[in-house]
Amino acid sequence: MTNDGIHSTPMDTERADTQTSPLRVLVVEDGKKLANALYRLLERAGYEVVKVYDGAEAENIIRNEHFDLMLLDLNLPTKSGSEVLQDLRKGSINLPVIILTARDKVNDRIVGLNLGADDYITKPFDSSELLARVAAVLRRTGTSRLLLLQAGDLIMDITKRTVKRGEKQINISQKQFTLLEFLMRNKNQVLTRKRILEQVWGYNFEIETNIIDVHMSLLRKAIDEGYPKKLIQTVHNQGYLLAE
Repeated sequence: MTNDGIHSTPMDTERADTQTSPLRVLVVEDGKKLANALYRLLERAGYEVVKVYDGAEAENIIRNEHFDLMLLDLNLPTKSGSEVLQDLRKGSINLPVIILTARDKVNDRIVGLNLGADDYITKPFDSSELLARVAAVLRRTGTSRLLLLQAGDLIMDITKRTVKRGEKQINISQKQFTLLEFLMRNKNQVLTRKRILEQVWGYNFEIETNIIDVHMSLLRKAIDEGYPKKLIQTVHNQGYLLAE
């Protein structure tokens, strides 16, 4: 778990569509460290993110801008999250809402859901669970979009979490899925080891380990072995790239 209250795991694979305009998420959280962490997590996942720190500001921006989902803390200055949610539902604003709170009592969850929340996550929470819950709520509310990434004959279905090259189904681990997704979203670009560590492993510093090489070798074996065209390439002294 990081010091901002989010557990980081290798399963952050629920993503927003990058082939159309991104889905917009409003983060309403008065803890700036957590708000910033949520912003980075969701932005890396392909969402367009706006963050605000109090309830009155959240309600104002919702009435003036379009959002596809809101992550809402309950303990907010100016106006509580419960009051914001109650007012929105009274005003027939059906924006999907996931409550984020440290209140973990059953009664608190019941109250939040009865006010009109679509889901309820207690702090601290796991980053992969948060992204999965966001995607699930968007699917239930009819907002989620089909997600397909393609590089040559390699196709990744983000929603189904499947990878195919031609007609062959490819089985890879969750971490390798995340790594491959990052490569495919940045295909034909050289990606440095530092950037891969930051985006896939969440490290903002170089580490003395061959973790990237190990996973890249396994990914190469799964993706390229037996095919004349090798998609994953090593760029000497620079990093890696997935060449279409």
